[in-house]
Amino acid sequence: MFDWMVWTTPVAVFFSCIALMLVGMTVWEFKSPTTMRRGWLPIATTRGDRLFIGLLSAAYLNLVFIGLAGKFQEWLGLQAEPSIWVSFVLSMLLLALVMRKG
Repeated sequence: MFDWMVWTTPVAVFFSCIALMLVGMTVWEFKSPTTMRRGWLPIATTRGDRLFIGLLSAAYLNLVFIGLAGKFQEWLGLQAEPSIWVSFVLSMLLLALVMRKG
């Protein structure tokens, strides 16, 4: 069923983190219901809204990184394309920023 997808370690870690975040957010919501608040995002959001926006942002950042990896190698004069782990760390930092300040 999933033969079309390349399940590398970074991909498995990325999806595992998403699953763990969803479980953690569910438990957090039951223990402490969320309230609307306004950060630097142009709308009032709940924790779930910020998680959704952060996950979309992280996914787009990963796609841009994958699409430009060859260019990064050329622009920065690297021996090989940069590791996908760089994209993973950057996307998780972006997600944390949206969750915290968004």
